[in-house]
Amino acid sequence: MKILVFGHSGQVATELRALDGDDVQITALARAHADLTDPAACAAAINAHAPDAVINAAAYTAVDKAESDAETAQLINAEAPAAMAHACAARDIPFVSISTDYVFSGAGDTPWTPADPADPQSVYGRTKRDGEVAIVKTGGRYAVLRTSWVVSAHGHNFVKTMLRLGAEREALTIVADQIGGPTGAAEIAQACVIIAKALESGSEKSGIYHFSGAPDTSWADFARAIFDAAEIACDVADIPSSDYPTPAKRPLNSRLDCTTTEAAFGISRPDWRESLTHILTQLDFPKD
Repeated sequence: MKILVFGHSGQVATELRALDGDDVQITALARAHADLTDPAACAAAINAHAPDAVINAAAYTAVDKAESDAETAQLINAEAPAAMAHACAARDIPFVSISTDYVFSGAGDTPWTPADPADPQSVYGRTKRDGEVAIVKTGGRYAVLRTSWVVSAHGHNFVKTMLRLGAEREALTIVADQIGGPTGAAEIAQACVIIAKALESGSEKSGIYHFSGAPDTSWADFARAIFDAAEIACDVADIPSSDYPTPAKRPLNSRLDCTTTEAAFGISRPDWRESLTHILTQLDFPKD
């Protein structure tokens, strides 16, 4: 199966490139080869490469910056995926696009299901929601895969930030009232390929799905787990989100109900503690 990936150096795109082999041939497009601020160019790339499936692992993920750069975020997160979905529908090939828990309000403490109404509270969330709506409207073979708290040994993410800060300081204050499922980029990449293969046979499984690590936890408890696993002596003190204001509102409830994903594709929630162990091994932690 020849899969064209939008994205190259991001966390999930990097893990998708690592899956390239005899069974799946991955072609990942860097920004120089696919400018997501030019939706027509994205569609043209699909037609030029003529893949068997497309995975969109690229996005405008600077959540706070998006608040003052809404036009660019809209192009990359909504209009570009719409163009990709239309091109895939025209070629009758699967299209898998990664989305986010930020499409929800973040209220309550019940895990969000794919059927729950979107109510984004930030520009980033609104643009990702708009992308989802546009993809669904194409009517092709598609899957929108919402995920949360992506971590890996690559790029910028919470695990790498904690490892750096934990080595520099004796104590940190970490938000404890935001709850979600840390999710390994490697596991997301594997899920995307499984879903793309499943959609090869038809569009009956097209839809919006959730995929996040288990068990749900807070950022503060996740930080403690990182320090314990990496054998770093750094104390963590819990604080509320109100003590750490940001331009974009973060959802307090990022829990995702992933039961329909397991039912449709046989993909269960990965244990983020196992993902963390793998990431730390790649980063050579704990240090000797």
